[in-house]
Amino acid sequence: MADAPLTLSDLAALDIATIKGVGDKRREALNEFGIHNVLDLLTTYPRRYVDRTNEAHVNEIVEGVETLVLVKVRNVRRVPLRTRRSMVTATVYDDTGSLGLTFFNQPWRERQLKTDAEIAVFGKPEMFRGKLQMTNPIVDIIGDKTGRIVPIYPQSEKVNLSTWEIAGWVRNALERAAPRTIGDPLPAAIRERLAMLDRHAAFNTIHFPESIVEKERARERLAFDELLRVQLVLVRRKRAFERNNKGIRHVVNGEMQGR
Repeated sequence: MADAPLTLSDLAALDIATIKGVGDKRREALNEFGIHNVLDLLTTYPRRYVDRTNEAHVNEIVEGVETLVLVKVRNVRRVPLRTRRSMVTATVYDDTGSLGLTFFNQPWRERQLKTDAEIAVFGKPEMFRGKLQMTNPIVDIIGDKTGRIVPIYPQSEKVNLSTWEIAGWVRNALERAAPRTIGDPLPAAIRERLAMLDRHAAFNTIHFPESIVEKERARERLAFDELLRVQLVLVRRKRAFERNNKGIRHVVNGEMQGR
């Protein structure tokens, strides 16, 4: 007899240390990040995505226009300042040109940005001494990933978790769940009528979409689940209240009734 599909409670009961590659140090870092079990991991959704087919190149950057570029790190150095402020500068590049990055009061960037690391950079470019640069841009280290759509997960320099590590753990969790699948409370007929993905497919797709359109379908299904759970909790509370409390009887025999 085949095992029943996994429920969300089953996933919540699986410690994050059961995931391949999560040792004591990574477990501690994940716990500090708010991820304690497999359900926490699977519901840590990418904060955004890099579409490799729609990314800008360095030579297409326009001064003053916020831009996302996928580049590699050429060099990085910490620049001493006379004040208590710190400054780290880096040069990044792609096949079309190079771009300067400047970070104020972020000394950890010197450790984060390794030579030849592939990163996604989002910011507003400006001219400085005749060259384009971004100041304090958003930087995501994405690793050597070749997929069309690259998920970018929330990151924190404090706990030193990289987006590709999280993606690898998520993939491992989904692969291990695949034989049993993640159970779906919605009957197939309702999913078909609403043109919704099943829950297991939604988890797979929100993390590893083949297109931005697919990602949106997964997001809609998972958002539906959250709203459904809220509604079910409210209904359960209402039913419990009705069982445990007597209603107030209103006697209607006043002057207005006789009119």
